[in-house]
Amino acid sequence: MRQLITLCLALGLCQALTAQKQPWQGKFEPIDQLITAPNTSRTASGAPSKAYWQQRADYKIKATINTQNNILSGEETITYYNNSPDDLTYLWIQLEQNINRKENEDFGSIFGNIKNNIPTRNMQFLTRAIDFPAGYTIKHIKDSEGNSMTSMVNNTMMKVLLKTPLKAGETLNFSIAWSYPITDRSMFLLSREGYEYFPEDKNTMYLIAHWFPRMAVYNDTEGWQNQQFQRLGEFALEFGDYDVEIEVPDNHIIAATGVLQNSDKVLTRKQRFRLSKARKSFDKPLLIITPEEARENEKTTSKRTKTWKFKAKNVRDFAFASSKKFIWDAQAYKFSDHTTMAMSYFPKEGLPVWQEESTKAIVAALEVYSNATFEYPYPAAISVNTSNVGMEFPMISFNGGRPKNGKMTDAAKERMIGTIIHEVGHNWFPMIVSSDERKWMWMDEGLNTYLHQRTVAEKYPNFKSTTPQSIIPYMSGDKSIMRPIMTTSDSESLMRIGSNFYQKPTVGFQMLRNSIVGKELFDAAFKEYANRWKYKHPNPADLFRTLEDATGSDLDWFYRGWFFTTDHVDMELDNVKWFKVYEEQLNIEDQHKKKSTKIDSENKSGKATDFSNGPEVINMTTTPDASYGGFLSRIDEPKLRKQLANKNIYEITINNKGGLVMPVTIEWEYTDGTKEIDKLPAQIWRINEYTATKTFIKEKEVKKVNLDPNFEFADTDIKNNTFPKTATKSEFDSFKEKQ
Repeated sequence: MRQLITLCLALGLCQALTAQKQPWQGKFEPIDQLITAPNTSRTASGAPSKAYWQQRADYKIKATINTQNNILSGEETITYYNNSPDDLTYLWIQLEQNINRKENEDFGSIFGNIKNNIPTRNMQFLTRAIDFPAGYTIKHIKDSEGNSMTSMVNNTMMKVLLKTPLKAGETLNFSIAWSYPITDRSMFLLSREGYEYFPEDKNTMYLIAHWFPRMAVYNDTEGWQNQQFQRLGEFALEFGDYDVEIEVPDNHIIAATGVLQNSDKVLTRKQRFRLSKARKSFDKPLLIITPEEARENEKTTSKRTKTWKFKAKNVRDFAFASSKKFIWDAQAYKFSDHTTMAMSYFPKEGLPVWQEESTKAIVAALEVYSNATFEYPYPAAISVNTSNVGMEFPMISFNGGRPKNGKMTDAAKERMIGTIIHEVGHNWFPMIVSSDERKWMWMDEGLNTYLHQRTVAEKYPNFKSTTPQSIIPYMSGDKSIMRPIMTTSDSESLMRIGSNFYQKPTVGFQMLRNSIVGKELFDAAFKEYANRWKYKHPNPADLFRTLEDATGSDLDWFYRGWFFTTDHVDMELDNVKWFKVYEEQLNIEDQHKKKSTKIDSENKSGKATDFSNGPEVINMTTTPDASYGGFLSRIDEPKLRKQLANKNIYEITINNKGGLVMPVTIEWEYTDGTKEIDKLPAQIWRINEYTATKTFIKEKEVKKVNLDPNFEFADTDIKNNTFPKTATKSEFDSFKEKQ
């Protein structure tokens, strides 16, 4: 070490190593202290270990919708598997419908508070002056022998006490009976389920979700998931098998998670025949219920009911939609060992766009997501049209976007198709790769939006899709109100969740793929993460570690800056110096002519603002023997000088003004009109986090230098990325031009 220090002093490097005058922030230090530590269940490589465990819950449910009073009643039997190494003395169950009670947060002030002129609906959001009944009525909780079980409700969570502990490896059966008023989705903000009423034909469409008491997650890193449902942070759920019976009026059609078990009882012969044909239609969707048939059906009234029976295997939730308004189409998609039915359900109000585009968008998502992760495993992928929502569940999603009088703008159609792709894509994240949405919204929304945007870019190239440029307005915003991505779901503003939890992670993954790691390595790592954690519960640490493990890259610097801070990218091309080596065969005056200074080519700091002064001359002196230390060999210095003869040497200085370290892409534009790209890794900022200087040798003379020419890194100020410097007009000059 002493020899290294001596050599450092001899070469004059120590001053450079300590040139950073601003506080060191440790941007390249490991993030181990910021993320969950590995344990016996989760390895340091980001994979689940052989000892990994998770709980399981199977459900057998019978439910009825009373369309006269919009009450849903149900009874369920839950089989809960304690696969943990712990004995449990109580269970926690989620009661999300309780969020609709008046005392809970409803985000009514998102459009502003009371003012002189306010839309009446916004006043309803603020005051809930027209109140509506909401929340669960728990009728009973009984054990397998019919004995009552003690429970305590804490808002959207219910604690069920066990008379004897549920030991590790044991299974428990118990039942719950409940009911709740289905809410009118138009009456409050952020309604993800409920009913939509159509006054023109006096019909209703029911979107039924978060509708039954569901087991909370118990895991190896936090025990019971104990965060209340507050609408932004969604769900953490266990996998299981579902056996569900739903009683509705006999003129209703149901779309649901799972596979219909009694089509002979609930579908007509014509519908069954069409569905069998659709199972072999791989190139286009076929109508199961035509628009004409749906129009006739919605005119009917009936007091009779019928029961639809569904089964679903290894899913973490169950949702359904029910209405007599549905038009229904279906198309088959062939995977390596199974076929999935892509299906759309929509009212006549969705025509013609939904018939033209919905199932097509499902198929696009199935293809791109499957190629990027793993083949979609479920037998159905369903898109249901409704108003003002995009919400996902296993095999089924509720998606907004409707034409007006049969017409839709191109922008509205893009949003509609994007919503369908996005919500179908949620089947991968978090329905299969089952992260805790209530805690980390970005882990499902960010990863899903990344693949959603890839799908749009590949399948709909004329549509707008997210790129690093898309995030610049957010990244350059007011830091006092910004949060890092690594913020729990309900701690972010409703107005900023789209930028922070959807777009910013998407852009981060795009940077890693396109500009930092490389497509081949990143795609393989992303697929590795998806396959390691499908049907399991990953944490952020598992994702971070897997991407590093599978790419062979230390990415802690990127995670630290992009996920844990609100820093932004602003690289300033501070200075470019042009040099040529002194050549003995040239006249000394000719060499020094190029060093003459022009007043108008320098700014106030004395730095050149363009190349008009020509190159400075470097006089290469003989290297002192002391610089070689103990080495006996010597560089062939005349040969080195000869190799540099007539070459152009450029020294560039880059300032990190935004705080976020990133690789640097440099574009050289030569006087002959050609261009060349050089790339510097993010590690150039290791020693000095604020300023980096790099030397390049070029055969040609440079006319112009640009940083980030392809807008890869969301640089918030591209005006300072260029040399020669572009003159900024004064306010006085701008005023004179306007006059």
